[in-house]
Formats: sequence, C-alpha cells, structure tokens
Amino acid sequence: MASNSREVAVRSGVDPEEEPSVDWGWHATFPNGTKIAGVFSGIALLLMLIGHPVSWTEILYMAIPAIALIAGVIWSVRRKRHAWRR
Repeated sequence: MASNSREVAVRSGVDPEEEPSVDWGWHATFPNGTKIAGVFSGIALLLMLIGHPVSWTEILYMAIPAIALIAGVIWSVRRKRHAWRR
C-alpha cells in the first residue's frame, strides 16, 4: 500500500492543514545557517574596523557585537558537540 504525503506528514507530528509547507517537503530549520551567518556577520563587523575609526563608540558598536556573535557561535557548537554526554 502506497502512502501519501499527508500520512507521512501526520506521522512526523506535523499536520499539513496547519502548516502547508509540509506537503512539498520543506519543514525544517537551518542547523548550520545560523552559525554561518553569525561567523560571517562577526567577521564583517571586524573588517569594518580596518581603516580610520572616527571615535571609540564606532569601535564599541562594531567590536563588541562581533565578539559576542563569534563567542555565541563557539558556545553553540561546543554545547551541541558535548550534548551526548548529558
């Protein structure tokens, strides 16, 4: 007996009536997309510091978020890597 997409979707816990995107196969997150975007944004902010900074506030508004983004990505990767130990 062949199964249709509705049966598969309901079996996975997602009802196609509530979320129609399940019918065409997209119902997921970007597991690596947020990490890639965080690293890219952090590096872009740090690269903007090259040159002649106008004031200390420019440095603070670029360096602190860049460091926070990269630290968050490292924390996320480390947390996910060691999740099997818990």
